[in-house]
Amino acid sequence: MTDAPLDVTDDPRRELAEFLRTRRTRLRPQDVGLEPGPRRRVAGLRREELALLAGVSSDYYQRMEQGRDVRPSEQVLDALARALNFTAEEHRHLHSLAAAARTPARRPRRYEPEEVPPTTLRLLRTMPGPALVVGRFLDVLAWSPLAGVLLGDFTQQRQEDRNLLSLLLHPEADQTCPERAATVAELTAMLRAQVAADPGHPRATELVGELAVRSDEFAALWARHDVEETTRGRMRVNHPLVGELNLDWDAYPMPGAPGPMLIVCTAEEGGPDAERLQLLAGLLGPRAEPSEAGR
Repeated sequence: MTDAPLDVTDDPRRELAEFLRTRRTRLRPQDVGLEPGPRRRVAGLRREELALLAGVSSDYYQRMEQGRDVRPSEQVLDALARALNFTAEEHRHLHSLAAAARTPARRPRRYEPEEVPPTTLRLLRTMPGPALVVGRFLDVLAWSPLAGVLLGDFTQQRQEDRNLLSLLLHPEADQTCPERAATVAELTAMLRAQVAADPGHPRATELVGELAVRSDEFAALWARHDVEETTRGRMRVNHPLVGELNLDWDAYPMPGAPGPMLIVCTAEEGGPDAERLQLLAGLLGPRAEPSEAGR
């Protein structure tokens, strides 16, 4: 098991500190126009180098990386993001972490379980292609009939085990997902962004802790603090009945408060992948129904 500390949700200031540290150490001096110099013993930029680039004092930045009670302004956060060459997702993540760190600790609140409205189940019933309703922490809440055939045995697992990351961290997942490692890294980065948006959620704490204990791969990826807010992508699936499928997927937020999203998979019309999807659809009964977690 990796020795890297797993800062799940317990301390927003530590989360902010670790995120800054991992971003700083990945950036080489030459990436930002600095001379590396001889006898360099640290990975990436030094704290004082980053502070100089961002226009803040070295002491102030050091206190941020130490997780102390520092409340950076929006201008300081923007300057750090520019100095660290942040992506748009990383920039938003930085502001989310800083906002959480500035917010006084609140009493635990009650979280309602994520549910799929009857109208969404009705929509899934009409969809000819694979579609999933996925919760904010990547739990699979419902799926269309064809998605059930595509996912196979996964749909027979316990409700609490129906999670996309949990599925792909299974030892046998390489057989059905040729690009499993890259997909796991992407999903972990997506989970990191969702956890930052609600750092006290018990499902986030439970899931991250469970996956970190079970998987060295996940623990190492989580410690990298990568973030993504992916809304579309491409997936390859090796299905035991029809062979390899190359599908495009798009994620659509569902109406209401931030939470579950609808993920729809499609294949290029007239191509071999569309033909294989039609073969899979032929395995469905004439009155196949969408399924919901727990049913």
